[in-house]
Amino acid sequence: MTFPSHDHDSAPEASKPLLEASQKAFGRLPGLHKVLAESPQAYEGYQLLHKLFTQTDFDAEEMTVVWQAINVEHACHYCVPAHTGIAKMMKVSDEITQALRAETPLPTAKLEALRRFTVQMVRERGNVSQRQMQAFFDAGYGHRAVLDVILGLAQKTMSNYVNHVAQTPVDEVFKPLAWQRSETPLTV
Repeated sequence: MTFPSHDHDSAPEASKPLLEASQKAFGRLPGLHKVLAESPQAYEGYQLLHKLFTQTDFDAEEMTVVWQAINVEHACHYCVPAHTGIAKMMKVSDEITQALRAETPLPTAKLEALRRFTVQMVRERGNVSQRQMQAFFDAGYGHRAVLDVILGLAQKTMSNYVNHVAQTPVDEVFKPLAWQRSETPLTV
C-alpha cells in the first residue's frame, strides 16, 4: 500500500506551515517530511523531538553516533543515507561516518561507548543491565546523557518506523549515499 507523499498543495491544512518550515530549512522537501505531513501531529511531534535532541549537550559527532547507531540497528534504508549527508554538513569526519555505516569500531573509546550503549538501548528496549550502564558512565557519560540517548531514540524510532511502513524513497540528493547493512552486525 502506497502512503501519501504531500506537497504544499495536497497537505492537510495543519501540515502546510510545517512543510513551509522544512522547505525553508532544507531548500527542498525531504521525503520523510512529505510522508509525515499526512498527520500534522506526527509531523509536529517529529520536528519537536528533532529540535530538542539538537539542543542536548551532545556535540555533532555524538549526535551523529546516536542517530546513526539507531538508524543502522533499525536498518533504515532512508535515514542512514540521509544522516550520512547530514553528518557531512555537520563536518563530522568520514572516518566516523564510515565506521557507523559499516558497524566497525569508532576512532575513540568514548564514541564507541556511546554507540554501544545506544545499540543496547535499542536491542534491550531500555532494559539495559547495571553492567552496561556502568560501562557508559565509565566512558565519561552521566545520567543526562542516558536520558538524551532516549530522546534521540524516540526521534529516530519515529522516523525509522515511518520510513519502513511508507517505504519512503531515498531523496535524490542522498541516493549516492545508499546503504545496506553489513552481514556481520555489531556485537555489543
